[in-house]
Amino acid sequence: MAMAMAMAMGVENKQVLLKGYVDTIPKESDMEVKVTQTQLNPPNLKGSAAILLKNLYLSCDPYMRGRMRDFHGSYIPPFVPAQPLEGFGVSQVVDSDHPDFKAGDYVTGMTGWEQYTLVSPTRAQQLRKIHLDDDIPLSYHLGLLGMPGFTAYAGLFEVCCPKKGEYVFVSAASGAVGQLVGQLAKLHGCYVVGSAGSNHKVDLLKNKLGFDDAFNYKDDPNLTAALKRYFPQGIDIYFDNVGGDMLDAALGNMRIFGRIAACGMVSLNSLSDPQTMHNLYNLIPKRIKIQGFLQSDYLDSFPRFLEHVTTYYKQGKIVYIEDMNEGLESAPSALVGLFSGKNIGKQVIRVAHQ
Repeated sequence: MAMAMAMAMGVENKQVLLKGYVDTIPKESDMEVKVTQTQLNPPNLKGSAAILLKNLYLSCDPYMRGRMRDFHGSYIPPFVPAQPLEGFGVSQVVDSDHPDFKAGDYVTGMTGWEQYTLVSPTRAQQLRKIHLDDDIPLSYHLGLLGMPGFTAYAGLFEVCCPKKGEYVFVSAASGAVGQLVGQLAKLHGCYVVGSAGSNHKVDLLKNKLGFDDAFNYKDDPNLTAALKRYFPQGIDIYFDNVGGDMLDAALGNMRIFGRIAACGMVSLNSLSDPQTMHNLYNLIPKRIKIQGFLQSDYLDSFPRFLEHVTTYYKQGKIVYIEDMNEGLESAPSALVGLFSGKNIGKQVIRVAHQ
């Protein structure tokens, strides 16, 4: 009886709201944490084909910065000011009127930055059920087995098409995407070097993630010369997570028929940032292919990715580094920290324990 009354009255629903659009690096003050109320058995659920989720883990990803701008020319619409931010999450179904989901199911997909999210039927179609596995942490469905992991897989194998023995460079190599790109390339028989922003991250790349070599880009003012030292034979594949000066330096060191997967441009402070490129001419004589991509372009390959990476992880051939923050109130700080390199590995927020 008491439980029924509590469900009818509602429960606390903490939310992270965007105050207004920002065109520079986001600050914690651009967001606010607000407490509202939600019902665990909403009366308007029946007949709606909607789902009520309890969010367990939320993913912090660099692309979210673009959604904080009033810019509608991207592949995903901007956030709505005064509304909760959105991102990939791992959640448990609390109540459902959708035929494909029932209470108690674990799912991953786009959800709100809040404790409870009511998902529309359209959004519900984009959720993926998670089959619990004692050998794989549930939060890994936001990283290793989620969007970042599949981004690494699709960018390397679908865009760059590596061959055994090729030379691969990965920027932001200790991040959610880069750490897996390097390990997959190594498993494929490539020589792999990564760049990162601290000596600690460089040590992780070489001694935990198995990269052949790595360097701290902050210690190398001449990035073109630095890459020449690490790749005296040149670079076959550059997996680019940062753009800017690092992309320009890589263009100056590519081999003939080199391939560049343009995954991210985290070096951009704003859309109006000047990007001076000195080595673009190399695209022509070296016949370099540079391609921007989204992981969603290759969803047909997702089952193969899931099978391969799950097997590699269980065999101990892949490790994954996760940076876990506790509590929804820590989410603004965690998101902002991405753009100063504060995180080590995949940044995740634990909202609630399963």
